[in-house]
Amino acid sequence: MAKAKTSVFFCQNCGYESAKWMGQCPACHEWNSFVEEQTNKAVSVGTAKRAADVRTYTLSEIKPNANRRRTTHMEEFDRVLGGGIVDGSLVLVGGDPGIGKSTLLLQLCQRLCADDVKLLYISGEESLEQIRLRADRMGAFNDHLALLCETDLGVIRGVIEKTKPDIVIIDSIQTMYNEAVSSAPGSVSQVRESTAVLMQIAKGAGVTVFVVGHVTKEGVVAGPRVLEHMVDTVLYFEGDRHASYRILRGVKNRFGSTNEIGVFEMRGDGLTEVKNPSEYMLSGKPADASGSVVACSVEGTRPILIEIQALVCRSNFGMPRRTATGCDYNRVNLLMAVLEKRLGYRLSDYDAYINIAGGIRMNEPAIDLGLMLAIVSSFKDVPIASDVICFGEVGLSGEVRVVNQVAQRISEAEKLGFSTCILPKVCLRAEMVSGGIKLIGVSNVAQAVEQIL
Repeated sequence: MAKAKTSVFFCQNCGYESAKWMGQCPACHEWNSFVEEQTNKAVSVGTAKRAADVRTYTLSEIKPNANRRRTTHMEEFDRVLGGGIVDGSLVLVGGDPGIGKSTLLLQLCQRLCADDVKLLYISGEESLEQIRLRADRMGAFNDHLALLCETDLGVIRGVIEKTKPDIVIIDSIQTMYNEAVSSAPGSVSQVRESTAVLMQIAKGAGVTVFVVGHVTKEGVVAGPRVLEHMVDTVLYFEGDRHASYRILRGVKNRFGSTNEIGVFEMRGDGLTEVKNPSEYMLSGKPADASGSVVACSVEGTRPILIEIQALVCRSNFGMPRRTATGCDYNRVNLLMAVLEKRLGYRLSDYDAYINIAGGIRMNEPAIDLGLMLAIVSSFKDVPIASDVICFGEVGLSGEVRVVNQVAQRISEAEKLGFSTCILPKVCLRAEMVSGGIKLIGVSNVAQAVEQIL
């Protein structure tokens, strides 16, 4: 069939297609995101399938499959996935270069090999010898893992249909190409069409497909945003590549919660699960140091205790400097304005540096009270007792508002040996009274400051 080459423009952010270049995308309103690509369009259009041949189903006719999940034998991974791997799902794993995406998935293959699961690891970036070197550091593998170095999706589809594996890993989607698309690998068209082919394989054959995706300098998966809409689950592997810890965070999950995180530690023989991240994050906390307080945040169903550090010092310039690491910068400015307006602290003449120790990033409003107490402690140079923990959302009037999962936060604090917990007064209930930890309910920030200073 004769084909005509046409030039079209695609938005790299959302995949919007246009016949001409535009400065701003009309769909996602992103600036300077259009790139030109060559596409092949057939001159004639095939006939569509007749609607009379299509059958519809009612919910009662569809039988749910209770045994669809497959455990990975990695509790942290299973938690993020919502209980295990769902058969026939398409999972996208993104992360910075060198963060450990390939190591995580190869270690997943090692755990599943013990269950006689048939796996196919397809790499478009590494040779078979390089994969073998990494596998030797992790331990023993059996023959249920098959390796393939290929980038042509036509060949890959034929191998999958021939070998019929249970799980396929694609490393990475930016290196794959479809011969039906004339653009280069990694372009908007290739990434979108390659993902569509893998989705057909996953849904049609019931094969679980893990896809590794590169990220841009902004921290999002490279390629069109439609890529994240096509897959069933989007996981981000985060952390400082120079530190030992890693965090696996679920951003999208059609089969579970999107608030869960898994914590891993990178070692010479691979990734090790961190069963108690609270104890890990609090290791090395200084004693009797001002500007340091322990707060409790909840990620999904897991409470995590974190150390919030603040350093407040007089500014040498007319414009005070504010920095925030691990939390929202604008939220810090808002809370400092509440302290100046409601409690009378003259913070407009002081620099403020906020840090969540361990490099973890938390955006839950429940850490507001911890941020404010750390700032006040550094401002007045008065240390907070090391056995005190706090949590609560703070409003613009200085009130301490209710948070969720209070019982789980208190239980986690009591487990790690804290003796005093400052929490919103509206969260106190009779059944929370415990002999192991003292609960202090506060209605506003002024009452919380009185309790610790």
